[in-house]
Amino acid sequence: MVDHSALDREGAGSNPASGFHPANPSYAVFQLARALTTAHEHDDPDTRERAKEKATKWQTVFEKMLNGSLEVGTRTPVPDTPEWVTLEVVTGGFATGAFLAGGPLTDHERALTERLALRGNDIRLQLNRYFLTDQGLSELQDALRSGRFEIDVPEEGALLVVAWLLINGHAQSARDLLDRIAPFFTTLRFFPLLVDRPRRFGSRVFIQDVKTTIRKLDAIPPNQAILTQREALQVWTPLYDELVALLLETVEGDPPALRRNHAAGGSEDQHVSGGWPCQQYSNGWPERAQPLLQRIRASQSEHKLSAKPSHRKSNFAQLIPLFEKCVTDPASLSGREVGRIRLSLARYVAKRGLPNGAECRQRREKQHEQAQTPVYSDIAKAVVPRLRHFPGDQGLEQVDPVLAPLNADEARVCGLRSDSPLPEPIRRRIERCLCETVEILVERGLITSGDMLAEVLPQMTSGLRAAGIADPLLRQLYAAIYRAFRRRRSLLLLNLQSQVKIEELPWVQAVESFRREDISTRDLTRQTLEEVSCLALSSFPHAILPNKLLQEIRALAKGTAIDIPVVDELAADIFMGEFSPKFLAAAKIAADLLADSLYARYYGVDYAEIQSLPDAPKSTTRRWPFSLARSTTPEFAGLCMSRAGVKQLSWDPATNGMVIEQQQILTTQNLAPLFVRLNLTDLLEPQLPEMARVCFDWICRRLQVKATKWHARLIMVKNTAYAWRQMVFYLSLLTESQQAAFLSWADEQLASQRPAFRDTFQPALDGLRSALQGDGSKPGGKLRRGRQFLGWSKKKHWLLEGRSQ
Repeated sequence: MVDHSALDREGAGSNPASGFHPANPSYAVFQLARALTTAHEHDDPDTRERAKEKATKWQTVFEKMLNGSLEVGTRTPVPDTPEWVTLEVVTGGFATGAFLAGGPLTDHERALTERLALRGNDIRLQLNRYFLTDQGLSELQDALRSGRFEIDVPEEGALLVVAWLLINGHAQSARDLLDRIAPFFTTLRFFPLLVDRPRRFGSRVFIQDVKTTIRKLDAIPPNQAILTQREALQVWTPLYDELVALLLETVEGDPPALRRNHAAGGSEDQHVSGGWPCQQYSNGWPERAQPLLQRIRASQSEHKLSAKPSHRKSNFAQLIPLFEKCVTDPASLSGREVGRIRLSLARYVAKRGLPNGAECRQRREKQHEQAQTPVYSDIAKAVVPRLRHFPGDQGLEQVDPVLAPLNADEARVCGLRSDSPLPEPIRRRIERCLCETVEILVERGLITSGDMLAEVLPQMTSGLRAAGIADPLLRQLYAAIYRAFRRRRSLLLLNLQSQVKIEELPWVQAVESFRREDISTRDLTRQTLEEVSCLALSSFPHAILPNKLLQEIRALAKGTAIDIPVVDELAADIFMGEFSPKFLAAAKIAADLLADSLYARYYGVDYAEIQSLPDAPKSTTRRWPFSLARSTTPEFAGLCMSRAGVKQLSWDPATNGMVIEQQQILTTQNLAPLFVRLNLTDLLEPQLPEMARVCFDWICRRLQVKATKWHARLIMVKNTAYAWRQMVFYLSLLTESQQAAFLSWADEQLASQRPAFRDTFQPALDGLRSALQGDGSKPGGKLRRGRQFLGWSKKKHWLLEGRSQ
């Protein structure tokens, strides 16, 4: 029941009896099989190509795990490689062994190689050394002063730091830094991309830059269904009409017509009346028919989308070879074939009327309008030139000019009328490069989850993290390195290890002493932290804060000197029953906030017991500066296991998930620490009732989505149970009258749902009512009335009873 891609996989404990727990290669095999299946079976060629690349990476992971050249689960999975090197990481936190600052030369490296006329097999070494020459250092220093540099991976900022140190007279610090990174000059790129214009960041952010938007617009595939319809209506329908019109000229007497007679038993027989075709040919008929036949044959060679001229049941397809006989050798037509032509013409006339008649013209006009259905790929190609006028590596301050209706030239390319508005899917793609505050992007529905919020926050928080640095050049450089560092993917880590921190980068350590945090910076950082936390919780109240967003919250909290024990969502498949001290610290904050509350009654939490648990002992071993002490809280872990009904540790993810869910209940999964330490209760008090209602509404909608796969149903139940827990927390901060009002509203909402869902979910609401009325859970979490809504279970979940696997 674990969504591997959603978890940060940090802080999972190891089995004390077995020591280090090596990650299982079977996960790599599973991902390899999925990628290979997609690469062979998916309809989209681009998707197949991406799947092939993923398969290659997973094959590398699997092979290296087997031969021991990858030690998955540690901070340094690649031998002889320090933890600060940025690794290529695939789904689940598995390193492939490749370096993001290494590998084949990039385009700008090749351009620089050509400019410097470098030769040999050690080009990257020569490039790194070039930027230590007078000329290279001068280029770096000019880039620093102008801001015309771009750092994609953190290593690319190292030699810029060297340049800054030398500018400011810190030659020894520069030499010390070079001593640490020089051994990797052959392998890694330590210099930035030098660009034509500086990039600026502040309180306004964007989801994707202009060049990414252009690339995604160009990648929109043609809609085959629309193209097929358009071909049928614009190519084959006119040819069909012409063919019928010419054949009707050969009819002797009235045009063929269908008569429907009801036979015995209610069945319907069709009879053809009227004259017979291929009986008379006017002067010039062959001369008019021959070019049409040639056009039909040419169109068959050129237009392959529609089955109209080839499907065996199509009147048009049946008429084409018979029409050819009429044109080339009418005497060879048999009586059966003439009868076939007569029936096809009768059917045509019965359905459409005579070609060029009023009924047929009206039908064709409607079809012509249908053929004007826009193809998004054509529209995208028409509007891409609008974006090419803007810098590709930035967002757009104003998107309205780009979203304007099509002008005459653009409309002509798309086959639409001038002033036609852009379709909503195209508008949404373009709006993603809008540069605005996160609040406005959320309000416009462009940021739709906490994960997306976490992706854009470094554009804003990087400046705050660098605000304590007085020198403007170093401040800008630090912010750029910070943004690149935040793009690093987390590793799968065991034994309570922590992810690499930015302070571990040697070039960041070299300038840490120049940071001076003052009161104004701390106040601004706290304000940002409060705003980000409020925005995430109020915008997505049903979702627990994702691990990527928690990284930003930790970074901001560090700049405020506020101790907030932020806990990650743990991965059930590698959890081995241990929790680091921050989990107990978070639970004790929750105890202060929620004692004797609705939350405590509903989940049966004895917060006095939690307050009495001993804190973790201080570690006696510590290696400078970042190794994690093996400090655990066995009493807290034992309480979680007891509440989950688990007597001993297991390799089973479902069993582990039950224990982790109890940890989330006791700690509130970051809600209580944030509300208490940042005083969010006052800030969010007016929104709490609506946040609870949003949770309930989301749960009802999500649980009624038909998931075809059993695993998807399990994930659905888990996520809705987490949303329910968030809802109970918000309700616990309301007054009794507000809680009663919510319960009445929830009764009405549930009554409006489908009967099957209403009956199944009613016990969950009854359990909440029981806790609201003071008749809560017994110790251990068993409600006296109704059912407690949890997400993990060893047995079939009660919400899924009656559904087949």
